[in-house]
Amino acid sequence: MRYVYIALIVILAGIALMFKVQNLDTVTVSLFSMSFTMRVSMLVLLVYVLGMFTGGFVVQFLRKSVSGAMNR
Repeated sequence: MRYVYIALIVILAGIALMFKVQNLDTVTVSLFSMSFTMRVSMLVLLVYVLGMFTGGFVVQFLRKSVSGAMNR
C-alpha cells in the first residue's frame, strides 16, 4: 500500500509541475486601487491556499455552532 501512496504523490506532483510549466503567462489582478501582476499558476495556487484557509475557518465555525447548540 505504501507504494501506491508514493505513486499517487509522484503522479500528482508531475501534474502540478506540468501545470506550472504550461501556464507561464502573466495576468494582472486588480482590487480596489491596487493591482498585481503575477503568473497564472501562482494565482491559481494562491486562490487554492486562500480557499483552504477560509474553508477551514468555515468548517470550524460550523462545528462550534452545532456543538454549542447541542449543549444547550
